[in-house]
Amino acid sequence: MRTRMAGARFWLLAAGAGVVSAAVLLATAELVALVTAREVSPLLAVGSFVIDIVPQPLKELAISTFGEYDKIALLAGLCLAVVVASSIAGLVELARPLWGVALLTVGAALATAAILTRAGATTFAFLPPLAGAAAGGAVLWLLTRRLRAWRDAASAPSPESDAATGSAVAPNRRAFLTLALISAAAAVVVGVGARAVSVATSSIAGIRDALRLPAPRSKVSIPAGAELDVPGLSPLITPNSDFYRVDTALTVPSIDPQSWRLTIDGMVEQPLELTFQELLDRGLDEYAITLTCVSNEVGGGLVGNAIWTGVPVRDLLRLAKPTGGADMVLSRSVDGFTAGTPLETLTDDDRDAILAVTMNGEPLPFEHGFPVRMVVPGLYGYVSATKWLTQLTVTTFEKDEAYWTPRGYSAKAPIKMSSRIDTPRAGTPIDAGAIAIAGMAWAQTIGIERVEVSIDDGDWQPAELSAPLNDDTWVQWRLAWEATPGTHYITARAVDNDGTVQIQERAPIAPDGSTGWQRLLITVR
Repeated sequence: MRTRMAGARFWLLAAGAGVVSAAVLLATAELVALVTAREVSPLLAVGSFVIDIVPQPLKELAISTFGEYDKIALLAGLCLAVVVASSIAGLVELARPLWGVALLTVGAALATAAILTRAGATTFAFLPPLAGAAAGGAVLWLLTRRLRAWRDAASAPSPESDAATGSAVAPNRRAFLTLALISAAAAVVVGVGARAVSVATSSIAGIRDALRLPAPRSKVSIPAGAELDVPGLSPLITPNSDFYRVDTALTVPSIDPQSWRLTIDGMVEQPLELTFQELLDRGLDEYAITLTCVSNEVGGGLVGNAIWTGVPVRDLLRLAKPTGGADMVLSRSVDGFTAGTPLETLTDDDRDAILAVTMNGEPLPFEHGFPVRMVVPGLYGYVSATKWLTQLTVTTFEKDEAYWTPRGYSAKAPIKMSSRIDTPRAGTPIDAGAIAIAGMAWAQTIGIERVEVSIDDGDWQPAELSAPLNDDTWVQWRLAWEATPGTHYITARAVDNDGTVQIQERAPIAPDGSTGWQRLLITVR
């Protein structure tokens, strides 16, 4: 039994040696990236690669389960995978020398492939994972070599006394533990330090904070009665900190406005390249626009309303002069994401598709696209709301596909009219008496005419609407209700200014957005 337990101890130590070696690999890669390729991080590159290849149903599950924390959950999962894989490499190396090193090298090769296939990969992007593999492999070989020496000394029969045997074990044990502790400590210090230096030296937070943008030539006017005073009701203007975030970027890009460029190319007579200052010099105007994610379920929270400042896309496209036959603009993010937007939508004089530079009175937050993003009313974000914008290519739907189209979503995706009940909430009992049923509704580019509420499948009752900012934003609504004890069903539906009633039939978010009336079961005490 003692022998079996002693053997198990060495296998556990071998797994630990694999984890330490993987930490050395990642730390070395971060350090080398400081000099050769700051944008390179093997773990983050693999994470971005996973985001790209994961099947669409799993993406939807991650968004619905973790919401804005989906990327944190992915990173946690990747870290766990690294621990498991490196532990296996340590076990293999103990049993078969150099085989575990080979496994570690394969992992680094996969990270290199993920890095080199990312948009914007530089000439020396392969160096950080290569250097990491060399350092990590060397540490794994040394650690398991010393661990085997310790194991062999502990298990070898000795004709001498136990004290003599112990004296043979001690140096090997000390050599292994010393190297393991030094390697682990160095990996933590170097890895964390290199990442901190990289972030600090490339950070543009100070530049953003010091940025002074010109005042808009026109401002959004908020009419009286635009916001209803109902506890639990979403605000008319969604604070930046509460605005939903759904994108494919595992880490938020850091872009210096001074180096930012927008290229307009493709099927145009006059290709353009604009600097950030040239964009600002065209003059800014304010626009109130609601954004909605195609992943928003009926009654969901992946929708928000903000006041944006920007420049109309149509003005820039007119300068570029699209040629005949073009029907799509492929917008590209600095991280490689693309969205395909109908050309007619972006050139429509009656639709305020813009390149936004501020959000609710401040420069765009980093996670919402600083320094420039697209905002297009009436279209789901995956076909229009490109963050960290760097390129507009005039093309055709037949020739080009955007990021989400081959992943099961429609190439064209107008936002569907919807309504949502914010209060009362299902699962939260309320007291009997006079209460307000309230929520939000939107029918972008058309506007909401009315919202109706049915209680316990009774007659539809018209709700009070807030004064709309415009047809491109949501409105609030409320209905006074005398709640009686028991359980009750509350259903809401909207009607737009064309007289169209919100679709009742339930449909999933793929391929072009969910539909259905929200129906809640409420308990009244």
